[in-house]
Amino acid sequence: MEFSLSGLASGFDWKTFIDQIMSVQTAPINKLNVEKTTNINKNAALVDLETKLSSLQTAVTSLGTSGLFSARKAVSATTSSTWTPAAAAGTPTGSYTLAVAKLAATARREGAADLGQPLNTVDDGVGLTLATLPTAAALTAGTFTVNGKQVTIALTDTLDQVFTAIATATGTAVTASYNHITDKVTLNGGLDEVVLGAANDTSNFLTALKLANNGQTSVASMAKLGVLNTSTTLATARLDADMAALIAAGDSSFSLNGVSIAYNVNTDSLSALLTRINDSGAGVAASYDGVNDRVVLANLITGDTGITVTDPAGGLMEILGLTSGSTLVRGANAEFTLNGGGTLISASNTLDAITHGIAGLSVAVDTVSTQQVNVSGDTAGMRSVIAGFIASYNDVQNYIEENTKVTSANGKVTAALLASNYEIQRWASSLRSIAFGMVSGLSGSVNRLENLGIDFKSGTNQLEIKDGTKLDLALRDKAFDVATFFQTASTGLTAKLSAFVTIIGGSNAAWQTNFTQSNKDIDAQIATIQRRLDQQEALLTASFIAMESAQSKIQAQADALSRAFPDTTTTKK
Repeated sequence: MEFSLSGLASGFDWKTFIDQIMSVQTAPINKLNVEKTTNINKNAALVDLETKLSSLQTAVTSLGTSGLFSARKAVSATTSSTWTPAAAAGTPTGSYTLAVAKLAATARREGAADLGQPLNTVDDGVGLTLATLPTAAALTAGTFTVNGKQVTIALTDTLDQVFTAIATATGTAVTASYNHITDKVTLNGGLDEVVLGAANDTSNFLTALKLANNGQTSVASMAKLGVLNTSTTLATARLDADMAALIAAGDSSFSLNGVSIAYNVNTDSLSALLTRINDSGAGVAASYDGVNDRVVLANLITGDTGITVTDPAGGLMEILGLTSGSTLVRGANAEFTLNGGGTLISASNTLDAITHGIAGLSVAVDTVSTQQVNVSGDTAGMRSVIAGFIASYNDVQNYIEENTKVTSANGKVTAALLASNYEIQRWASSLRSIAFGMVSGLSGSVNRLENLGIDFKSGTNQLEIKDGTKLDLALRDKAFDVATFFQTASTGLTAKLSAFVTIIGGSNAAWQTNFTQSNKDIDAQIATIQRRLDQQEALLTASFIAMESAQSKIQAQADALSRAFPDTTTTKK
């Protein structure tokens, strides 16, 4: 028979009794858990402090950045200037007057125009469908106007049908024709002036065929109409030249600025060839001018520099008119003066020390004008880094103060989480001493933060810029002294702060390790106590169960005796 129900035989609630005893016995565990929680909270506070120390170290490192206090800014004194001045660290400060008389320009080689075959080989527009007409601009359907009469066309129309439509619309007052020798369309008005176009025209027929008003009785296309097809192979691109030799040769090549370019007219399109030239490293940009039906090569850099094209006779460059038939439009060098001196020359529109001699100064110009460029110390950038340091420094000091302070109110003393850790409190005072202290061995006028208008807020460890004007003047006029104060190796303020932050960072990590290990030890203690308590509870439970069992047996024997020897005594009245 089980006696797990408390007091079943004895009437004594021993389970509650055991729970009360165990509750008293677990007091050490509760105390250890409180200690463990405190350690966890302290560890979390130290992790937060570690983050703030890391930010301070970053801010201190920024103060030590090479060139910070020799940083320069360059601006044009001309309002709304489009020039772009720039000054590297150490650029001599001052004002520089640049008078630009001429801008640099790129050289280009323009190939022969009108490379394409005529629209037709005969004076006929019957077989020339508008949708496939090889003009520079693709034609669009709609309406256009001739002598005030509207002409409607569709892309399925032939050129001959359009000519008929013009004659019909104008009552034959205007007739149209095509000449395959000149590769032009002519509109003839007889004795009357031909007037083309209207504001509500919807087709581009007139512009695509290069027809424009001239005040005459006859209007002809201003240039040849047939152009190359840049997307098909060069052999079928409608080049108006004998391609037989190149078609038979297959693989060929030419040279641009000494760079060999391979091609095959049977497989390469003009577009593909132009892309290959642009990717070749020849230093030129190749393009197709559809309006003039020609290929143009332009240098990638400005300046009076040539473009050399080398190709055997009968080669593709000759067919494209980029050798003997080409026109070299010379580039130009920029011409300018500095502070009223003699004329200087630059191949680029970025005027730099190579051309004007001022180390670190470059000015990208895009207009012919005279402007004053002022170079000064970049005090805003310097001040921003100093302000960042002050903010990070104050963040660390404030965090240490908040987590180590002891306060008293209404007779009650309250200690912050890390109040008992005197080493952390010493970190704050040591940081203050370093920041407040003088950097020895300096010959300049700046050897402590106070010389920069920076000091502590009264009664606190918090730094502040108390005199902004003093700081700005020091950064502007004594930048070298400021740099020496902060950045002198080993002894400068940056070096001292960095070294100490590294030290306390290591100590912080050690404290975190200690708290973590302490909690491991506490866990071990709790486990040991819990095992002992579990054993004690089991022993007590077993003892009370044995008691219940014994009492149950006694009660059973008593009941048996009562039944065996019933009470026969009677009461007489």
